Amino acid sequence: MSFLLVLLGPTAVGKTELSLRLAEKLGSPIISSDSRQLYRDLPIGTAAPTAEEQARVKHYMVGTLGLEDYYSASQFETDVLALLSILYKEREAVVMSGGSMMYIDAVVKGIDDIPTVLPEIREALWREYAEHGLQPLLDELRKADPKHYDEVDKQNYKRVIHAVEICRQTGKPYSSFRTNQRKQRPFQILQIGLQRDREELYERINLRVDKMMEAGLLDEARRVYPFRHLNSLNTVGYKELFRYFDGEWTLAEAVEKIKRNSRVYARKQMTWFKRNPDIVWFHPDDEEAIFRFVNQKIAVTGL
Repeated sequence: MSFLLVLLGPTAVGKTELSLRLAEKLGSPIISSDSRQLYRDLPIGTAAPTAEEQARVKHYMVGTLGLEDYYSASQFETDVLALLSILYKEREAVVMSGGSMMYIDAVVKGIDDIPTVLPEIREALWREYAEHGLQPLLDELRKADPKHYDEVDKQNYKRVIHAVEICRQTGKPYSSFRTNQRKQRPFQILQIGLQRDREELYERINLRVDKMMEAGLLDEARRVYPFRHLNSLNTVGYKELFRYFDGEWTLAEAVEKIKRNSRVYARKQMTWFKRNPDIVWFHPDDEEAIFRFVNQKIAVTGL
């Protein structure tokens, strides 16, 4: 029997080092389930594994995309399942580590078969959003799919835009494609969640942002600033520095906003993960307990 060990948790909780040590014990590579680490031009702001860390353990799904490349949770599901079918020929267990909620769920639970949006429809909608804001798209969604309109987070413009994309392309309600049926996988899944006290986590987030700035995040953001309109850069760390470049904030204000928005994102991650009863939670420092739990679940020589 093959196993997928999913190591998850909020940003800055301590997944990186633990995933490396776990992968080394298992003789496994690491599959990143961080949706932004896929982009090769964003290593600092996405806390992508360093060259040293990648020398310790082989990583997949890191630095494979250009900023303009379209990618989705559905494509991630397809790519990871294909990768696992190869990796399981040589090993019993594989580690997947990250904090992107929908990407993790896509592999663990499966994602609905929603049509791939044509580039021209996507570009038109993002152009409309840039010119007129979200309200006209919300109005369109209410008419095209009142069911999903009642359910969608109306502040989450990416989800609103995606739903309208599907409605326009197919002529059918977006909700008609959502079955929410869990897919069966040909391997066992162990989900290990890492958590810390809120104040402890917030302190780590603040420290991480400071270290990113010291490592060159400002220069990294300046290099990609000409592409700020791309969805790949609609993420914490870059959005705030772009506003600094625009003269809206001082650098100190932008850095504080990065810290605050990272804390907000961490809360959203934990709210999402806590809904999943299959996750077994540990403090990251409880390394022995985590390894013991894994050892109880799978028979791996030398673990």
